[in-house]
Amino acid sequence: MQFVDEATIHVAAGKGGNGCVSFRREKYIPRGGPDGGDGGDGGSVYLIADEGVNTLLEFRFNRQFRAGHGTGGMGKHRTGKGHEDLYLKVPVGTLVYDESTDELIGDITSHGKTLLVAQGGFHGIGNARFKSSINRTPRQSSNGSPGDARKLRMELQLLADVGLLGFPNAGKSTLIRAVSAARPKVADYPFTTLQPNLGLVRVDESRSFVMADIPGIIDGAAEGAGLGLQFLRHLSRTRLLLHVVDCGPHASPLADIRSVITELGNFNEELAGRERWLILNKMDLLDEEEAAMQRQEIIQALDWQGPVYAISALAKTGFADLVYRIMDDLESKKRAERLALKPADDALLEGLEEQTDADAENE
Repeated sequence: MQFVDEATIHVAAGKGGNGCVSFRREKYIPRGGPDGGDGGDGGSVYLIADEGVNTLLEFRFNRQFRAGHGTGGMGKHRTGKGHEDLYLKVPVGTLVYDESTDELIGDITSHGKTLLVAQGGFHGIGNARFKSSINRTPRQSSNGSPGDARKLRMELQLLADVGLLGFPNAGKSTLIRAVSAARPKVADYPFTTLQPNLGLVRVDESRSFVMADIPGIIDGAAEGAGLGLQFLRHLSRTRLLLHVVDCGPHASPLADIRSVITELGNFNEELAGRERWLILNKMDLLDEEEAAMQRQEIIQALDWQGPVYAISALAKTGFADLVYRIMDDLESKKRAERLALKPADDALLEGLEEQTDADAENE
């Protein structure tokens, strides 16, 4: 299936039905009075997150979505029928922008979450609602209001705990294949990965994390070269970045690392400042002494302060400690996030308790 992570669509909500002007006309009942009913509400347009949807491909060719109009009111106080709301399924992790103002409307980050993107029109009022002691035979009604219409830009950002980045053929796809059930294409030529891939890394029965692999980054990516820049947004939600480096005999690991760091900074400074671990791959192609020398050279040349791991994704060596360290780090970050939110939750709870006490005193 083709992977599409951007789409622009037009959505239009339905118009509300008009109110009715009608008077009761029955035999032996003179001056029956007004009995015009209200119209029905127009349908609204919602986006709803669905875990079964993985791409915005559906919106690549079908770009116009319109909810139905409400029907008009009728005599005998009959209300017009409101139209059902229109729900459009989108992948979890979809950002929605108003194309005309570039305003972020919403971020749909959990299964089943809905986002109202076009409000349906309100129903018109029938003449029965205008009756009063001084206006016994009203002949006025109101029309239903039009529904919202707007142009939306949707961007998909995959939800993952860990993101892989690096040059093409650094071994990112081989790594995610080795630690998860994901099966991206692997070959001995550049750009075998043409779309992001997600893999669930299970550490033990109760602990796991999600890893994301994107196409490799090359020099000039910030100016549009290659494929990596197009998918870098999928790393925006990750808590940790793993910078995979080819350390084989014919590679230039230091130059590759510096190039990726430069392109990452040109793309997004916040993403460039996120915590990164160096993963020195293909170390099985070097003897023990060469591997140790190259590792030390990279650390000293970059003045690298973060964790560094030497692995072989193909030979599946060096993973055991790495995945456990990643899991521990993610759990630590999640605990810190919960603690950071706790003061705000406590303040809200304290405010609610004070309001409750004040209400009790007033009673």
